[in-house]
Amino acid sequence: MNSPDTRGPERLEASNLFYREPALYDDVQSDSDSARICRELIDRHCPRARTLLDFGCGTGRNLEQLAPHFDCIGVDLQPGLVDYAHRTRPKVDIRLGDMRSVRLGQPFDVLACLGNSLAYVHENQDIRAVFRTFAAHSRPGTLLVLCGPVAPIEHTEPQEARVATRLGPAKVTIHYEWDLRTQINTLRRHWLFDSGEEARDAIRRRVLGPRELELYGTLSGFDVAEITNESDAGPLIGPSAYIVACYRG
Repeated sequence: MNSPDTRGPERLEASNLFYREPALYDDVQSDSDSARICRELIDRHCPRARTLLDFGCGTGRNLEQLAPHFDCIGVDLQPGLVDYAHRTRPKVDIRLGDMRSVRLGQPFDVLACLGNSLAYVHENQDIRAVFRTFAAHSRPGTLLVLCGPVAPIEHTEPQEARVATRLGPAKVTIHYEWDLRTQINTLRRHWLFDSGEEARDAIRRRVLGPRELELYGTLSGFDVAEITNESDAGPLIGPSAYIVACYRG
């Protein structure tokens, strides 16, 4: 899932292989449970919800799974992802827009921001702008479901994984970097496909701790109801979490 940092959509596309190859994102995330977890959290906290707006919807994969249950709209900053979503998921309403400034002129029952989308917004003033956008599409009782990193990944050794994609099997090697001053967790990836083709990219994510997220929410009119690793309540262990908040107005 994708949303803005201060570098703009062109530089983001150059830095992230998924932005250049949207089908690859769908392949790698094919086993993601985000849509299911999101729906279970909605059922728990706002069971009568009928409308949903997804910020940073990317290829529309989660929206496609949520659309049978809600009247959905998705917004994403990346033109390439939006074009891909229009071609592959034409029945899903996906629009080009920046979550810092987009205004659709109507409130929704549920606002979703999944797949680390908020983590691509790095600066404090931009994060505040995103929460103002959330508030602008809310009415009292609107539910906000966020998913993002709440703690850094700090592996000292590179991590390797095998992934199956429509471009062929690949070995992905990831190096992690953590900058405490900026709270940016950088993932540098080297893709080596069995065909011999190689690619490199870098993902930069802002890590916001639970108390920070509560503060941003409170200042924008949202009361946090739950912070959980998945849809089942339990001790928060990170590095990612789902944050559920209700708009008080």
